[in-house]
Amino acid sequence: MLLGSLIIDLSGLSLSAPEQHLLTNPHIGGVIFFSRNFQSREQITSLTSDIRMIRPDLLICVDQEGGRVQRFRDGFTKIPPMKTLGEILGSRSEYAEKFIKDCGWLMASEIVACGIDFSFAPVLDLDKDKCQVIADRSFSDNPVLATKAAKLFIEGMHEAGMAATGKHFPGHGGVSADSHHETPLDQRSLEELRGHDLIPFTSLADSLDAIMPAHIIYPKIDLNAVGFSELWLKKILRQELKFDGIIFSDDLSMKGADIVGGYTNKAKAALQAGCDMVLVCNNRKGVIEVLDFLESYNWVPSARLSRMSRQVTLSWDSLIEDDRWKSVNAKLLALPKGK
Repeated sequence: MLLGSLIIDLSGLSLSAPEQHLLTNPHIGGVIFFSRNFQSREQITSLTSDIRMIRPDLLICVDQEGGRVQRFRDGFTKIPPMKTLGEILGSRSEYAEKFIKDCGWLMASEIVACGIDFSFAPVLDLDKDKCQVIADRSFSDNPVLATKAAKLFIEGMHEAGMAATGKHFPGHGGVSADSHHETPLDQRSLEELRGHDLIPFTSLADSLDAIMPAHIIYPKIDLNAVGFSELWLKKILRQELKFDGIIFSDDLSMKGADIVGGYTNKAKAALQAGCDMVLVCNNRKGVIEVLDFLESYNWVPSARLSRMSRQVTLSWDSLIEDDRWKSVNAKLLALPKGK
């Protein structure tokens, strides 16, 4: 049976009765956790188990990038911002490549050990300080360095049995506006993007299992925001970059997506443009609208989605006895404060 095309969020630390019922809807294919869903490692593992009791097939995910975007903290290893990893790689330290790969492995292993399928990572945006919402979430503003660091991080994730999602295609680092609050406009041409922001996505297309497009408009290329654009998703990403993985929409509740209209219009536009799965978070009314649309439209889910399921089963007790986990933790603790 194919997974549904919608990922939703939950309100708290445990499943409410309405949420238990909602998860039985076949058009729901996944659940994303936020900080409000987390109290402890034991609690989030229990919540994950409760979800799987209802729907064993559901994809369960989280934004556990590291740095300021790390939803699970207490009881988990503190992962540094990707900017720190990029700087370590740029310093030509003899252990840099192994360290970055180990960080990807550790982040993914801790998530998998809680029964969660994947983290939406890594960020492939190129930035240093232009875009406040990206900034230190980026490995570097240098496309070659960022690509190399991201590839190592992805290799580590794969070694842990986790699929990797590159975001935010074709690059959010060139605009100062935050797509959570408005629809940014990037006036660069496609050739300019190909020479800079697109380089990590182009170079890593074969390594990535999924890609998430940005809620950004590039008016010199297409008047539709990227996540609602057949030109961007079907022609450039699929045909030119030969990407064959999953395309996730960014959250349709973000203000950057409102240019398309209401939730029905946003979901329809994203799926028709080429997204395999859409996210609706922090708006239960929006979730219901999208479910009604998927039912009435008789939308056929993508067969690709099962690729995002975790590839290994791992217990926390066995993980923390692993020499690799101990070694990476020791190295992270040794990083200078502020890193």
